[in-house]
Amino acid sequence: MEDAPVDFAAASALSRKDLEEGDIFAPRFDADGLIPAITQHNETGDVLMFAWMNADALANTIRSGEAWYWSRSRNELWHKGATSGQIQKIIEIRTDCDQDVVLLRVVPQRAGACHVGYNSCFFRSVHQSESGQTRLTFEETEKVSK
Repeated sequence: MEDAPVDFAAASALSRKDLEEGDIFAPRFDADGLIPAITQHNETGDVLMFAWMNADALANTIRSGEAWYWSRSRNELWHKGATSGQIQKIIEIRTDCDQDVVLLRVVPQRAGACHVGYNSCFFRSVHQSESGQTRLTFEETEKVSK
């Protein structure tokens, strides 16, 4: 991977108007140095997963053209697909209006985005029965990877 620096503008240095409507990328990382990342399949529009990124993960994603995340449970950078083969090629990176979330539009290089084998990490929906019990319904019934 190329080591060219990725320069993120300091969000605090921008006016609200410039942050929300300007053309300067100034991601707003939280107090833990993280920003939420939503990953969407570029061709189907399906939301594949949600993860966190730190500045290094975001910079690596921009530089490499493949998705990198920050694993809070392992406390380390995570190149999506490095061990599973589920590489996510970046088509586009977007940010929301106040730059505190990023959206990755990707083309997966292999079926599956979820570590338990489903195409999407959002393979279940939440429903409440008439008795008030809240249950999950499987919207994806077959795993696409192991």
